[in-house]
Amino acid sequence: MTQEPDTVQIVHVDGIDPTEVAPGIVRRRLPATAWARGWVYDFAPGAQWPEEDVHETEERYYVVSGEFIDHGRRLAAGSYVVFAPGSTHRPRTETGARMIGITLLG
Repeated sequence: MTQEPDTVQIVHVDGIDPTEVAPGIVRRRLPATAWARGWVYDFAPGAQWPEEDVHETEERYYVVSGEFIDHGRRLAAGSYVVFAPGSTHRPRTETGARMIGITLLG
């Protein structure tokens, strides 16, 4: 990670060590601030989030590659999703997929 004094943080996503959060799902935590945190999730083909994800604050994600199925919709690469505080979802994929997201902090 490259950090300039209190203003800019730059990373190469694939240079961040992945952590398995569920079978077939790995997370890379991106640099965070007091206002938001970022992350990248890679889902293997057939993977599903292990439980209903409840959002205490606003969350957004962008489908980088592959296809997610979320709220009964097929979300191809290029799809951008915004969840309001209090919303829930349980994404899954048949093909494998990568998402990059931001969680706003309260």
